[in-house]
Amino acid sequence: MNGNVTNGPGAGTISIHPRLFPAREMIEDGKYEQAAQYLIGFLRQNPENPQALAMLGLAANRLGALGQAEHFMRKAIQMGAREYDNRFQLATILNQQARPVPSARMLEALQQERPDANTRLLLASIYEKIGESERARAMYAELAQQHPDHAPTLIAYGHSLRSAGQVDEAVAAYRQAIAADDGFGDAWWGLASIKAKILTDEDIETMRAALAIAIDERNIAPLHFALARAFHDRKQHAEAFEHYKLGNDLRAKSLDYNAEELSSEVSETSRMVDAAYLSKMSQVPVGDAVPVFIISLPRSGSTLLEQMLGSHSQIEPVGELPYAPAILRSFMEMATRRGKLTVPQAITALPNEQAAALGRDYMERAEVHRTEGTRFFLDKLPQNWSNVLFIRKILPQARFIDIRRPAMDCCWSNFTQSFTSAHPSSFTLEDMGRAYADNVRLMAHFDAVAPGMIHHVDYSALVEDPKTQIGAALDYLGLEWEDDILQFHQSDRVVRTPSSEQVRRPLNRDGMEVWRPYAEYLGPLRDTLGDLAEA
Repeated sequence: MNGNVTNGPGAGTISIHPRLFPAREMIEDGKYEQAAQYLIGFLRQNPENPQALAMLGLAANRLGALGQAEHFMRKAIQMGAREYDNRFQLATILNQQARPVPSARMLEALQQERPDANTRLLLASIYEKIGESERARAMYAELAQQHPDHAPTLIAYGHSLRSAGQVDEAVAAYRQAIAADDGFGDAWWGLASIKAKILTDEDIETMRAALAIAIDERNIAPLHFALARAFHDRKQHAEAFEHYKLGNDLRAKSLDYNAEELSSEVSETSRMVDAAYLSKMSQVPVGDAVPVFIISLPRSGSTLLEQMLGSHSQIEPVGELPYAPAILRSFMEMATRRGKLTVPQAITALPNEQAAALGRDYMERAEVHRTEGTRFFLDKLPQNWSNVLFIRKILPQARFIDIRRPAMDCCWSNFTQSFTSAHPSSFTLEDMGRAYADNVRLMAHFDAVAPGMIHHVDYSALVEDPKTQIGAALDYLGLEWEDDILQFHQSDRVVRTPSSEQVRRPLNRDGMEVWRPYAEYLGPLRDTLGDLAEA
């Protein structure tokens, strides 16, 4: 029995089948795998029940199976479960899949149907992602005016202002969020992460008081990071390290990150991918444009490199595009349905025709961000360093520029950043050191089996002698030198990374030797890095 459609004002609402109440309770209790199995059993007997399909889509989404989540949610809507919440859920699934344009179109339609502040907030964030920054900022400003006590809106507004170089206005937005809720950790971290001594002694006392009564880890961790930055600015390094470690410990505990998975993937890639394999890969470009991937660990100088290269008339910087990892994730979801398969195994088995289709998907998504019509465009998502094999497979014309910062500076800078789960290795010194070593191993392997495929930039040398380092990168791309490159800091382009203030200043040595005041605490990092700690 499929339930009955309700006509009249509530049209599009489907009454729930009594046997679906247990599944709903399982989802509410976070038992997503159990709910999915229950719903699959129910659908065997009721294959077209729209509410069961919608619930299964929700459970699949919570389990990270985004392709299946989309499939079931679309089918539920097609079968009549057209409730606002189901269509909103589909829009969020598309957003999670890094398909911002179709997600935005759905949200725009929903907003026309039922104006909602949360939908507008999500829509503004998507506009920001696809480069419509002024439109997004105007929406944030309007929402902040309408909801002056809503901290998440004010923080989002602050981030948008900061990325546009409007630092004073960003500080005001963060301060307004703190006035609304002085225990909201992300507001404090917004202030603390600005490269200036903004936090006052009074701020420290307010944060300590908020921390004493905080119960939500989502507030506690960024409060620790913000306090750490405040103590660092006062050269109270022992107190700063204590709070950095407490914030990172919370994040590490919540994620249960396994560093061995990345190390194993690097080792397997090194075993499976040799010069003979790479020489047989397709050379046929996908499209006319050439994507240039700046690959590195976070906090390695990639934003600086992007801004300098992006000052060339033939290169357009388009930011950190999420598309390569998202397409790889969707590909792996499909590839592993029939059995367990590692990433290198799946990539090496990928037929050229399918690889080209995935490459076209990337190029179509990236096209939204391109406005200048240049032949080259820069995608600087840091974690793409581990996706080089996949990217080379689907985009034969791709170029790769690796930038490496000295290990101790790079790893310590990651440890001091209040990252999200997108950078899970940053939450312990040992995991961060291991990720750095894995990065070095993979780059060395590709250099050995495919010399010249990846161009390397040394961060320290870039700071000291930018013309030589950038000149070599341009040679790799087949481009001539342009003097405007050295005036990169005068650009007014949007910068959405923690380095947004630094790259608006001329080259400087502020990022060098930043770990030394904390040397006595960094034994675990040194031990993990070994000889790399001295490189």
